Amino acid sequence: MKLLNKRTASISTGAVAAATFLSMPVHAQVGEGIGATADAAGATSTDLPSVINSAINVLLFIVGVAAVVMLIVGGIRYIASGGDQTAVAGAKNTIIYSIVGIIVAVLAYAAVNFVFTTLGGS
Repeated sequence: MKLLNKRTASISTGAVAAATFLSMPVHAQVGEGIGATADAAGATSTDLPSVINSAINVLLFIVGVAAVVMLIVGGIRYIASGGDQTAVAGAKNTIIYSIVGIIVAVLAYAAVNFVFTTLGGS
């Protein structure tokens, strides 16, 4: 039971650290409108292909971050397995699948950028 509590504590600590690391401050410019805030953030284009490209890039970023987090979780599970063969196998599967997820995210990002560049998107 103590090992389970330690695992839960380490996973929750890692989740809090990841959330803190990934949080970014947002600065709104009051009184100048949404357009000025968007321009300050670098979002100057609002045409449909640009919005789709941005949405796909954000989703691919989220998938990549999730895969890296799962890679870390798999490593923690591997370390905490204590030689138990089923726990080691589960940890190895988590690590393998997260590496596959990272590769798929990178390839999807490259494919999306290739298609938008070929079609003349931004």
